[in-house]
Amino acid sequence: MKVLFAASEAVPFAKTGGLADVIGSLPKELVKQGLDVRVILPKYEDIPAQFTQQMETVASFTLQMGWRQLYCGILKLVHEGITFYFVDNEMYYRRRGCYGYGDDAERFAFFCRAVLDALPHIDFIPDVIHCHDWQTGMIPVLYRAHFSWQPQYEHIKTVMTIHNLKYQGVFGKEQFKDYFALGDEHLGGYALELFGGASFMKGGLLYSDIITTVSPTYAEEIQTPYFGEYLDGLLRSQQHRLYGIVNGIDYEEFDPMTDPRLEVNYRDSVVKKQQNKMKLQERLGLPVNKDIPLIALVTRLVDQKGLSLVDRVIEDLLSLEAQWVILGTGDHRYEQLFRWAADRYPDKLSANITFNEPLARQIYASSDLFLMPSEFEPCGIGQLIAMRYRSIPIVRETGGLKDTVASFDESTGEGTGFSFTHYNAHDMLYTVQRAVNLYNDPEAWKTIWSNIKKKDFSWRKSAQQYAALYNNL
Repeated sequence: MKVLFAASEAVPFAKTGGLADVIGSLPKELVKQGLDVRVILPKYEDIPAQFTQQMETVASFTLQMGWRQLYCGILKLVHEGITFYFVDNEMYYRRRGCYGYGDDAERFAFFCRAVLDALPHIDFIPDVIHCHDWQTGMIPVLYRAHFSWQPQYEHIKTVMTIHNLKYQGVFGKEQFKDYFALGDEHLGGYALELFGGASFMKGGLLYSDIITTVSPTYAEEIQTPYFGEYLDGLLRSQQHRLYGIVNGIDYEEFDPMTDPRLEVNYRDSVVKKQQNKMKLQERLGLPVNKDIPLIALVTRLVDQKGLSLVDRVIEDLLSLEAQWVILGTGDHRYEQLFRWAADRYPDKLSANITFNEPLARQIYASSDLFLMPSEFEPCGIGQLIAMRYRSIPIVRETGGLKDTVASFDESTGEGTGFSFTHYNAHDMLYTVQRAVNLYNDPEAWKTIWSNIKKKDFSWRKSAQQYAALYNNL
């Protein structure tokens, strides 16, 4: 079976969030299961030279977008056994970063059109086009409107995956008419219309054959007004073709036994994990003490990640017998909050307001506890990496956090972390206190470690679920 992943980012070429990790790792697991999976991305300026130098141009053609005649180049690179195609047009993609430009509607309209136009040129007509997030949401719409009746395209099925429903690609209706050559029948309330404009994401949800999202709980949550971002009614009406499949992580990429960024490699050794902790404490200027619990936050510093809860009780959190290490960038107010805390409590908290992948790995390897108090979390990848590195997660029970972390129960000895239900600062504080207290109970701690050891958060099971969905299609 031939599957083409269409996405706006993928590790190691371009990354702004968890989407890139999924697109970089899921195809490898699907290929192991016998599928022919390839990936198509925009060719951004920021893609490292070590990759662009290896790319070969496999096609160039003129693309019709509305009234425009535009150059489109397709480059190809095989990386870790996966064929990646890159859509090239310097007017749209020769600039820093992936998103945030005034012409993003036009840039990703071009990308959606290019994916479908490129297929005969790259000699790969897939059975399934798997679209990811709003940037590719118009592919199913264009397919239905302009391509499905052409003989070489007519067997293709489309899958739309929601990685985060909050981002919907809403732009003016006139732009949609202009870029996609769509009539008014596609722009009404039962089609693309949203908030008076039109939405890439809504198009993908309505016109694809199957909708998936990145955890079973998130699939339920987005059918409710609180999490549904004004699309809950649509999603309830489509629940017969909506599936939640939890994300995995790449077990080769995230492996404390072989990770070159760690001071000391380990698998299940408390002693070696503590050696990493002491090296990190020394490096960050915290008091070196192997016996004090180190709590980590590696995250984007934004409201979604539950940081308003941390803000509310930060003095209480810092009065606990624990150290804190923060890594991330984001909203100014949270960056300032952690800078202030590091100034006020230099022996308790280290604030690293930056994006630094090697340091992130060292923090996963060194921390005893990993805090993710998210307001909502479609899947979350931090808690999976944390458990792989034997850092025990403290999470709010939402989305994928609820599906992947089971709260520890002293009476039965079951559970892989700590969790709280309500989006409430004192519930979080109580849960962190409980975790810190149990850190000082070696038997309980050993039990949680051995529970985590039995879990498999690789892509294997999830890839089997995707393969089954493709087969059903």
